[in-house]
Amino acid sequence: MSGGSNPFFHKPELALRRAIELEHIQQDDAALALLHEVLSSRRHRTWSPAYEGIMMKYVNLCLKLHKSREAKDGLHQYRNLSQTQAPGSLEKVMLHLLEQAELQCQAAKQLVDAESLAHETSLASDSPEDDEFGVSPQSILMTTMSTDPAKSQRDSTLLMPALKFLWEIYRTVLDILRSNSKLEHVYHKAAQNALQFCRNYKRRVEFRHLCEMLRSHLGNLRQYGIGDATADDFKANSKVRGWEGWSTESIELHLQTRFAQLETASDLHRYQEGFRTVEDIYNILQISQARKKPPKAKLMANYYEKLTTLFWVSENYLFHAFAAFKFYGLSREYNRGMTPEMKEMQASAVLLAALCIPQTQASAKGNKEHGIASTAEDDIVKQKMARMATLLGFQTRNPTREALLQEIKAKNILDEVPQYFRDLYDVLESNADPLIMVEKTRPFLEQLKARVGEEGMDDIGIVSLGRYVKPLTKVLLLKLVISLSSAYHTVSIDHLKKLTSGLDMTFEQVEKAIVLLTQTKALSVRIDHRAGCLRFGNTDLESHAMRSQLTTLAKQLEAVNQVLAPADSNLVATRRSKLYEHVRANLQSENTAILERKKLVEDRKEEAERIAQEKTREEARRKAEEEAARRAEDDLRMQREQRLREVEKQKKIQQELEHKEKLRFLRATMGKKAEEITAEKLDAIDADALQREHEEKLRKKKEDAERKQKETAKKLDYLVRAIRIEELPLIKKKYEERVARERTQYEQDNIEKIKKATSKWESDVKEKQLLDTFGAFQYIAEFHEQVMVGRKAQHEAACRVAEERAELDAERGKLERAKERKADEARRIVEDEERRLREEEEARLEAERQAREDARREKEVKEEAAREKELQRMDDERRRKELEKGPTKYVPPSKRGGDAGGGGDRVGAGIIGGVGSSSRSGNAGTGGSSYPGGGRYDSKTRDRAPGPPSSEGNSRWRN
Repeated sequence: MSGGSNPFFHKPELALRRAIELEHIQQDDAALALLHEVLSSRRHRTWSPAYEGIMMKYVNLCLKLHKSREAKDGLHQYRNLSQTQAPGSLEKVMLHLLEQAELQCQAAKQLVDAESLAHETSLASDSPEDDEFGVSPQSILMTTMSTDPAKSQRDSTLLMPALKFLWEIYRTVLDILRSNSKLEHVYHKAAQNALQFCRNYKRRVEFRHLCEMLRSHLGNLRQYGIGDATADDFKANSKVRGWEGWSTESIELHLQTRFAQLETASDLHRYQEGFRTVEDIYNILQISQARKKPPKAKLMANYYEKLTTLFWVSENYLFHAFAAFKFYGLSREYNRGMTPEMKEMQASAVLLAALCIPQTQASAKGNKEHGIASTAEDDIVKQKMARMATLLGFQTRNPTREALLQEIKAKNILDEVPQYFRDLYDVLESNADPLIMVEKTRPFLEQLKARVGEEGMDDIGIVSLGRYVKPLTKVLLLKLVISLSSAYHTVSIDHLKKLTSGLDMTFEQVEKAIVLLTQTKALSVRIDHRAGCLRFGNTDLESHAMRSQLTTLAKQLEAVNQVLAPADSNLVATRRSKLYEHVRANLQSENTAILERKKLVEDRKEEAERIAQEKTREEARRKAEEEAARRAEDDLRMQREQRLREVEKQKKIQQELEHKEKLRFLRATMGKKAEEITAEKLDAIDADALQREHEEKLRKKKEDAERKQKETAKKLDYLVRAIRIEELPLIKKKYEERVARERTQYEQDNIEKIKKATSKWESDVKEKQLLDTFGAFQYIAEFHEQVMVGRKAQHEAACRVAEERAELDAERGKLERAKERKADEARRIVEDEERRLREEEEARLEAERQAREDARREKEVKEEAAREKELQRMDDERRRKELEKGPTKYVPPSKRGGDAGGGGDRVGAGIIGGVGSSSRSGNAGTGGSSYPGGGRYDSKTRDRAPGPPSSEGNSRWRN
C-alpha cells in the first residue's frame, strides 16, 4: 500500500476507524501495520488530536502483541511529531504505555504465582505410587537444570515476555526523554519505576545496564548541556536538543533518581554500582555548586541516610560512621523541631557507628612496633579512601577513626548520648587493663542488647541501635588482642578463652576474628595449637633470619674448616700486607675514577631529564595547539550549524505562519473542508489571491447584508404605514367614546362634590351656633394673646443672638481675607524674586556663551592668520630654493605627472599678486612649482585651508 494511493494518509481518523474494525475481526497485526504506516508517513507532519487517538490504539496493540520494537519505533515517530507542538500529548501517551505495561507484568506475575501454588498443592495431594509412574522424561531432564523445572518453564512462558516488553519500554522512554526539559518529570518517573522493576524482580543484569544508561545520559548533559536555565545568556546546544539548561528542580529530580538507584544497589547487593552511583551524585552536586544554588538540607540528609544503609550492608563501617555523622548534622540543620529522644537516638547512632570502626594500623607507632611496613597496595587503598571521602563530601581526605572521634568531641555529641554510652567510649578509647577490659564493657553491652527489639524503623530513618552490638564485640576483641600483644610475647589459649568468656562468642569465632585481624596488618600474631598459645612476634626479624640462613651455614662451615685444617699464619700475613699495599696504591686513582663516573652519570641523567622535559613540553604544546585548533574548528562548525538551524527555523516559522493565514482564509471560505487540505496544496496556494478572494467575499457578504437590511426596513415601513391607515378610524371612534364617558363621569363627580360640601356647611353652621351659646370663642382669643406674648419674647432673643453671630462671622471673614491678601502678596514677591534670579542666571549664561563664542572666533582668526603666515613662509622658501637652483631643463606638460599645471610658463609674469599667483604663474623657469604638474599640491592646500581667498590666482583656479 503506497503512500500516494492510501486514502488513510489524507485523514488519520479514517485510519483509526479502519484499525478498530480490523481489531474487531482479530486482525491485530494488520491494524498495527496500518497505524505504523500512518505514523511513519511524511505527507504532512502537523500534529492534531486525531494522532493522539491513533497512538493510544497503537500502544495498546503493541501491549497486546508484545511487540517492543514496533512500540519503540512508534514512540520515536510520535516524538518527532508532537515534541514541539503538543508535549502534553506525548507525556500522556508515555504514561499510559508505562502504566499498562506495568499492569500487564503484574498480572503475569500473579498468574505465575497462582499456577505455582496450584502445582504445589497438586504435588502435596499426589501419592508416592502416582509419583513413581507419573514422572515424564522431560521433567526428569529439567530437574537436572533447576530445582523447580515447572516454575522455570512457567516463568519463561508467561512471565518472561511481559518482563522483556516492560524492560524495553523503560529503555525506549528513557532514551526518548533523556534531554527533554519539558518532560523531565516523566523521564525521572520512568527511571524510578525501572529501578523498582529491577528491585522487585531481582533483575541484576538489567540493573547494571540501567545504571550505565542513566550515567551515559548524565554525562551527555554535563558535557554538552552545561548552563543555567535562568541565565539571560543561556543558549541551547544542538547535541542535546530540547534541553533548556540546569535548574533547581532538574537537579533535585536527578538526585532523587540517584537516591533510588543507590537504594536499589543496596537491596540487590551490587555495591560496585552503588559506589559508581555515589560518583554520579557527586557530579550532580558539583553542577549545583557551580550554579551557586546548593541542594536543600533535607535532600542531602536523605542522601546520607541511604549511604548509611549501603555502607552498613557492605560492612564498610568507616564510611558508614561518616555518613551517619553527616546525616546527624543535616538533620539538626533542617529539622528544627526534633524531640530530645530523636536527638539522643541519632547522636547515639553516630557514636556507636564511630566505635564500630576497627582499629587498624592508623598510626606510625603501630607500624614501627610490629615492624609492618606500608606497601604499594596500602597506598592504593589510601588513595581510594581519599577519593571516596571527596565524593561523599566529607571534610577530610584521610578518613580515619581518630579523625571522626575528634569531630564528635568537637561537636559536643557526647553530651547528647546516655551515660553508659559515654562510659563505653571511655573504656574503648582509654588504655585499660586487658585483663579486666571485657568485664568493664560487659554491662554496657548488656544494656545495649536490652534495646534490641524495643526500637524498629523510626521516622528519622536510623534503625535500632541493637545492630551495633556485634561490631562492637569485634572491636572489643581487637582492642583486647592488641593490648595483650603490647604487654606479652605469648598468651595461652586457655587464658584467652577466660578473658573472652564475657563476649558471648565461641572460641572458633574468636579464632576467626584474630585471623582476619592479622590480614588487616594491625598486628602480627600466630596461633600455636600444638603449644596451646598465641605468639606475638616481629615479622621483620623472622623474615631476616630465614633470608640469612644459608649465609649462617656458610660461616659455620668455614669455622669448622679452620679447625680441621688451619692455614699458615705467615703466608696469610704476607698476602694480607700485599693486598693492603695494593689498595693503598690504587686508592686515590679509584676514588677519582669513581667520582668522575658519578659525575658523568649525573650529567647524563640531567641531560636525559632535560631532553625528556623538552619533549614533554613540546608534546604538551603540540597537543594544546591541536586542541585549540580542534576547538576553534568545532566552534566555527557549531556556529555555522547554529546559523543554518536558525535560518531553517525562521523559514519554518514563516511557512507555518503562512499556512495558518491560508487556513484561516480557507476556513472562512470552505468551512470544515479546509482541514482536509495537505501541506503541499497549501504551499501551492497563492496567499495574496486567497486574501483578495476572501476580501471580495467579505465585501459581497456585507453588501448582501446591507441590501437585505434595506429591504426589511422598507417592508417594515410599508407594513407600519398600512396598519396606521387601517387603525385610524378605530382610534377616532375609541377616542370619542372615551371623551363622552369621561364627560358624564365628570358631571356626576361635580354633583356629588356639591352635595357633600352643602351638607358639610350646614353641619358646621349648626356646631358654631351650639358653641356660641357656651362662649368658647372668647376664651380662645385670650389664650391666643397670652401665647403670642411669650413667643414674641423668644423671637426677639433669637434675633439678637443671630445678629451677634452674623457680626462675628463678618469680622472673621475680614480677618481671613486680610490674611489671604498678605499671603498672596508674599507669594508674589517670592515669585518675582525667583523670576529675577532666573533672568539674571540666563543673562549670565548667555554672556558666558557669547564670551566663549567670541574667544572661539578670535582663536580661529589667529589660527587662520598663523596658517596664512606659514603658507607665505613656505612659498618664500620654495621660491628661494628655485632661484638658488637656477634654470632647469624643459619638461613637456605630458611628462610632468598631472594636468597642464605648468602653464605658468605660458603666463610668463613672474611673481604677481602675492602668494597665490606665484604658486601658479610666477615660476617661469620651473613650470610653476617644484612638484610635477605645476604646483597642484599648493592648490589643494589652499582649497583645504579655511578663510577667504588671498590672491587673484586662487580666484582664477576656483573659476
